[in-house]
Amino acid sequence: MNNYIDIGINLTNKQFQNDKETVINKAIRAGVSKIILTGTSVKGSQEAFRIAEDFPNILYSTAGIHPHDAKSMDNQSIAKLRKLLENKEVVAVGECGLDFDRDFSPRIQQEQCYKAQLELACEIQKPLFLHERAAFIRFMAITNDFISQLPKAVVHCFTGSISEAKAYLDKGFYLGFTGAITDKKRFAHLKEVLHYVPMDRIMIETDAPFMLPKNISKTNLRKEHQRRNEPAFLPYVADYLALIKQIDVADLNEIIVKNTLDFFGL
Repeated sequence: MNNYIDIGINLTNKQFQNDKETVINKAIRAGVSKIILTGTSVKGSQEAFRIAEDFPNILYSTAGIHPHDAKSMDNQSIAKLRKLLENKEVVAVGECGLDFDRDFSPRIQQEQCYKAQLELACEIQKPLFLHERAAFIRFMAITNDFISQLPKAVVHCFTGSISEAKAYLDKGFYLGFTGAITDKKRFAHLKEVLHYVPMDRIMIETDAPFMLPKNISKTNLRKEHQRRNEPAFLPYVADYLALIKQIDVADLNEIIVKNTLDFFGL
C-alpha cells in the first residue's frame, strides 16, 4: 500500500464534529500516514493542536488566521499563535493570505492580518501555509516585501492560472493540489498547470470537508456524507495526478512524501 501525507484538512469544521476519530482511523486504513490539521483562527488553531496531541506522529497542525477570519484578529492574536507555534506538533504558520472572492473580512483587515503573520513566520522561521483567491496582485505585492526573510512556503489548494503558478514557483514556493484537479469542467486549466509544475514542488491535500474529488465512485461514499470530503480520499488525488504526469503512482507518491517530510520537518 502506498503511503500518503495530507497537508491540509479542516478537522475542526462542524462537519466532523461527531466522528473525528472515525475519520482519522479511516484515513490511516487508506494509507494516509500523516495528516496536517489546518488552523484558520486562533480558536481553531488551538483546537487543531489539541486534537493533534492525541495522535502523536500521525496528526500535526498549523496555527494561523484565514483571511475570512481576519476581522477576528485582536492585540493578543499573534502572541497566541506564537505560543502555539512553540510546540513541535504545530508545523506551519497559517492558513493565512488574502481572499478577495468572498470578502468575508474587509480587505484592509485581510492585508493587515496577512502582514502580521508574515512577520511572525519571518521571526520564528516555520513554513508558511498560504491561501490566495482572486487577490493575486495584492498578495504578491505584500509577500514581496518579506521575500528575503521568508521561510519555505506552500500555496495550498492551488487552482490558479499557469502564469500564477510560474510566479509562485519563481519565488521558490511549493504548490498544494486537491481534488479540484479532477474537476474537468470548472478547473480544466489545471491540467496544463500540472504538466508544468516540477515534481519536487508538489504536495497533495484533501482540504476536507471541501474539494471532494470527482473521480470517486458514489458507491464509495457513505449516504449521510455524500458531499463530504475526507482524508481517506487523498489517494484519488494522487491517482489522478499520476495519470496527468504519466508516472506510476507509487513513484509519484514517493517523491511527494519526500517533498512533504522535508518541507514541514516531519
